[in-house]
Amino acid sequence: MAISSPGVGSGLDVNSIVTQLVAIEKQPLQALQTKASTLQSQLSLYGTIKSQVSALKDAASTLASATSWASQAATSSNTAAATVAVSATATPTSFGLDISRLAQSQTTASRSITAGASLGAGSGTGQLSIQLGSWGSTGAGPFVAGAGAAVTVNVSETDTYTTIANAINAANAGVKATVLKVGNTERLSFQSTTSGSDAGFSIASNSGFAALDSLSFTTQSNGSESASGMESSQVGLNATLKINGVAIESATNTVANVVPGVTLSLAQTTTLGSPVQITVAQDKVALQKNVQAFADAYSALSKTLADSTKYVQGGRSGALQGDSTTVGLQSLMRKIIGSTSTGSTYARLSEVGLEQQTDGSLKLNTAKLTTAMADISNLQKLFTTNNSDAATNGFGLKLRDLASGLLAADGTVSNKSTALQGAISRNGKEQDKVNDRAAVVEKRLRAQYSALDAQMAKMSGLSSYVTAQLAQWNKAS
Repeated sequence: MAISSPGVGSGLDVNSIVTQLVAIEKQPLQALQTKASTLQSQLSLYGTIKSQVSALKDAASTLASATSWASQAATSSNTAAATVAVSATATPTSFGLDISRLAQSQTTASRSITAGASLGAGSGTGQLSIQLGSWGSTGAGPFVAGAGAAVTVNVSETDTYTTIANAINAANAGVKATVLKVGNTERLSFQSTTSGSDAGFSIASNSGFAALDSLSFTTQSNGSESASGMESSQVGLNATLKINGVAIESATNTVANVVPGVTLSLAQTTTLGSPVQITVAQDKVALQKNVQAFADAYSALSKTLADSTKYVQGGRSGALQGDSTTVGLQSLMRKIIGSTSTGSTYARLSEVGLEQQTDGSLKLNTAKLTTAMADISNLQKLFTTNNSDAATNGFGLKLRDLASGLLAADGTVSNKSTALQGAISRNGKEQDKVNDRAAVVEKRLRAQYSALDAQMAKMSGLSSYVTAQLAQWNKAS
């Protein structure tokens, strides 16, 4: 197969000529690629704008919602004695809390035996019957069984305290067993899994061997350890407290919803005449945080719009400089922030500390906001009033509705993003057309120059032949 190289026959640099002519054909690509880069930058910016508009919507929606203004915070004057938490149902209140007794679980302890020793010396078997119930409000007895059935645990005389503890814990009898080691001896301690006077227990032994009786507990006593049964370490009792002098009992040290929406966690008793003061009031810290979040969200969006539309003489202007959609959005936002609302004694955001800066951002004047929070009702109305009029509604509603409209399927931000994506797609198609046209031109040029190259090669050969013949004729003459 013959090997051909354009220009060999003619001496012309065909590849260079074709490449340069094709480059001229592709010159429109440079402008299209520059435009594509600009469009991509603009689309990326509108992605950021969309995200920031969404953040502004969330912040404005919070301030537009009456629920966010109902948030309460609780304080305790003595957190060592009691802490307090509130739910959404709590309302402002204040009360005194006296704690005379904490709730406690019943505990019992066995006699001491050598560490690791078995319960008895023989090979007998038996059962412990654990019954939940109450020893009375003072824990002194007699025992009254609860509604649940007793739980039985099999015990062998060869079992150690550790073996017995594992069996009891596996039985889920409402009692937890723990082995306590003291020197070279150990004791078996039982504790009810919940506190309160109704969460006590008794233990009866169905004795197959005498040593099993040492783990029984059928009467309350607080004496020294005895081989005849377990001793009482602590009786199960309810917590006793007073709220504004009203006596209350609780089976646990967590007292919930005695005051609606308020949960008290009791930690220690109080001194008579020195109650813990519990206060539930509007959560102004959370409120200020919400207002600050609104200012931050607005300022972030404002900065993006300002940076993207700025004009820099002799320098690099913003990617959206001169874009009517973006400039119009920037103008609309500033107009709304500088507008007024009716329905509150406050009319402008600047009156409550949200001050618009020369760069378009919002700065929170916390001193002004603190003053405004003294009149929380009118401060709330400045953001939540619904006059069914976009021009006079509260600012939470104004900015929430503006953001919702911008993000809607037919909204400004969505439409602009769609338009930019369409422009990028069309630009890509235009680039494809230029490349396709250049490819056709290159194919034609190579065909033409290849034909020219071949023709010139023939002419060159003929010229050489004629020259040679003339030389021969001259010699013959």
